[in-house]
Amino acid sequence: QVQLVESGGGLVQAGGSLRLSCAASTRIFSTLAMGWFRQAPGKEREFVAEISWGGSSTRYAQSVKGRFTISRDNAKNTVYLQMNTLKPEDTAVYYCAVGPRYGTGSYDYWGQGTQVTVSS
Repeated sequence: QVQLVESGGGLVQAGGSLRLSCAASTRIFSTLAMGWFRQAPGKEREFVAEISWGGSSTRYAQSVKGRFTISRDNAKNTVYLQMNTLKPEDTAVYYCAVGPRYGTGSYDYWGQGTQVTVSS
C-alpha cells in the first residue's frame, strides 16, 4: 500500500504561481512513475503531467504545456508540480498518483487531492 499526500494548493489570482508537492510513503518511490491529474467541478478527472522514475522523461497535457513543470526528488520521495501563469480554468482539485511504468496511463494509488482556485 502506498500513501500519497498532496500539499501546496490554495487561492491565487490569474497570472500567479503555485507549487504543489506530493510525498509518497514507499521505499520503491525511485522506481515508480508519478503523475498529476485534476478534476474541476462537474467535469471528469483529466491528465495534467507525468514523470518517469528517474525524471528524464516528462509529458504534459496540451492545456498546461509551457506553464506547468513536473519534477521529482527521489531522495525525498516527493514529486512537484510548478504551476505558472495560472488561469481561472486551472481551478480544480489536483491529485497525484503513482504507477509502475511511465507512459502507460496506469496508476495504482492516488492521493486525497489539494484544491487549487484561480480567481480572475
